Amino acid sequence: MQRKIFTTELGGKTLTAEFNDLTLHANGSVLLTYGETVVLVTAVMGKSDNPSLPYFPLSVEFEEKFYAAGEILGSRFMRREGRPSDEAILSARIVDRTIRPLFSSQLRIDVQVVITVLSIGEDDPDILGVIGASLALGISDIPWAGPVGAVRLARIKTSKGIIINPSYQDRTPEIADYEVLACGKDGKINMIETTAYEVSESEIISALETALKIQAELEIWQKNIIAEIGKPKRLISIQETPIALIDLYKKNYKSQLQITLFSNRPGKDHLQELKNIFIEAATSQEEPIDKKIASSYFEEQISIELHKGAVVDGKRADGRGFDEVRELYAEAGGISPVLHGSGIFYRGGTRIFSALTLGGPEAAQMIDTMEERSVKKNFMHHYNFPPFSVGETGRVGGFNRRMIGHGALAEKALLPVIPDKETFPYTIRLVSETMSSNGSSSMGSVCASTLALMDGGVPIIRGVAGIASGVMILDDSYQLLTDIQGPEDEYGDMDFKVAGTTEGVTAIQMDVKITGISIQILIEALEKARLARLQILETMKKALSAPRATISPRAPQIISLMILPDQIGLVIGSGGKTINSIKDDTGVDEIVIEDDGAVYITGKNGTPSLAADKIMSLTKRYLVGDKATATITKIATFGAFAKLDSYNEGLIHISEIAPFRIESMEGILTVGEVVQVVVSKVEEGKIGLSIKQINPDFTKNRGLKKIT
Repeated sequence: MQRKIFTTELGGKTLTAEFNDLTLHANGSVLLTYGETVVLVTAVMGKSDNPSLPYFPLSVEFEEKFYAAGEILGSRFMRREGRPSDEAILSARIVDRTIRPLFSSQLRIDVQVVITVLSIGEDDPDILGVIGASLALGISDIPWAGPVGAVRLARIKTSKGIIINPSYQDRTPEIADYEVLACGKDGKINMIETTAYEVSESEIISALETALKIQAELEIWQKNIIAEIGKPKRLISIQETPIALIDLYKKNYKSQLQITLFSNRPGKDHLQELKNIFIEAATSQEEPIDKKIASSYFEEQISIELHKGAVVDGKRADGRGFDEVRELYAEAGGISPVLHGSGIFYRGGTRIFSALTLGGPEAAQMIDTMEERSVKKNFMHHYNFPPFSVGETGRVGGFNRRMIGHGALAEKALLPVIPDKETFPYTIRLVSETMSSNGSSSMGSVCASTLALMDGGVPIIRGVAGIASGVMILDDSYQLLTDIQGPEDEYGDMDFKVAGTTEGVTAIQMDVKITGISIQILIEALEKARLARLQILETMKKALSAPRATISPRAPQIISLMILPDQIGLVIGSGGKTINSIKDDTGVDEIVIEDDGAVYITGKNGTPSLAADKIMSLTKRYLVGDKATATITKIATFGAFAKLDSYNEGLIHISEIAPFRIESMEGILTVGEVVQVVVSKVEEGKIGLSIKQINPDFTKNRGLKKIT
């Protein structure tokens, strides 16, 4: 095997890039190793142009291999990889959003980047996926404007120290109060993913500034590699715009577009109408112009006019001020008593309905992937985007990468306020339905979901809201836009989503259509997002200011208790006999016992209390001095046996009935009689009980005399 190896230090570990002839037919490939995590990244470009496509056909695939974990995973019936996990899809989106802006938008040749995880240790392969894609594209003949740097930073709660590329363990909420994944080049950032536990905007900026320094070092390392082994870039012919089309537009449609674009109308329908008229005129000329060429040219002009309008003329397409949030509406509950909680949130033409469902611990999602094995997930947020939300027809049902990505972003934003399992032992599922979309439905989902949580009585610590900001950059000038809507999202240069509470940021996601965004723009954007978030939270507060005092009566009831770990087998019984008997006798839905002895009982109509009483009786350990009520079950010559509860019995020795000697048990106690006792001794599981210690006068009215 022919190989060339390059190394650099990153976060106290060695990052190794190996270029070999293993993937002989790929345009570019690299084998990256960081700790015990190894990924193979390949980049391949199609052989022929496809000018009929209205977009650049880039695909990024993130392949998780079960063998990478050194275990045989999958279900009992399918021991091979199937559809990508959500984590794989989110990792692929990170790579895609980073590299896509650095391709020419006019490119119409298929490009596919495949990240294959060959081995996984304590380091997340997503960072390696970005760096690997940058190197594979950089050394290949594929035209691309990289390289890019990528790094994840986490801040430790206790020391406030920053860890570069933290391990999975270091990123847990018990250890870190935020993590920032940032990618970019040339001192600018073009992709951000952030999870934070109510962290200030200034802390986020500090992390981004640190990330830029590390990115710069990674860029230099990559540039040296590319200079040494990179191939000349393939020349791509870009089709020139016909002069006749340019003339047609300038003469008849330029002014119409300006008037239509800035007519203070939200959305894009009016733009589509004018575009259709323009395409019809272009294709009906004496020398017809291709419909796709005309369409692409008109889209470019919309972008140009939007940028000029914002930066030069100081106006937005829908007539709002640059910091103005669209009309807001919030409502909690009111859909149906069947739902455990619901919320409705409007922000202009974006309208979201979120539904809450509560379940017991047994309803948790079991995660069994390359990264996580046998992990229970008890908080989930799912996002749907039906075609009617944008006035279109199409496939209904199922989900795609965009839905998974938006759902995960909202879940990430809400997670910091979700109560812990000890406080609220429910499995929580939220589903956000996009009923109407005109910009940032993911952030609308955060708002509607907060309302649903509070309506359902989930004791979240604070409400969370989100907003999307954009920017129009023209030469050296720019204009920030708060609460971007349709055209500003599609034709703008940045989609900057920030979610948080009154106390700080909980999630950020940013992608761009240009090579990168400066720190200065991000500083301003974060502050504008903070002010908009506070405004939205005030509107939500008017709908419902705090979680309801109780959960829905339609939701299951859960009682939690603790038993000793060595009592677990006692409660379960041989072959599950005991626990199944408790379930049958009480009518509870489910009893879950965890390894630490935590017991969660789920049911309705008070049944969990009945089951809890039985388990507490079964596992109760009596101590000397405990007082109890006992029922006499059997009389013997040496005393009486008494039942303490459903599972425990003790002996009242004849010497423990009266403070004097008794000759015979005859007539002293009767079967079924209830007496007060004290535990006098506990030896090898046997319990001794005493009446005289709690009631010395017990025999006074029974005609017994002291024997001398």
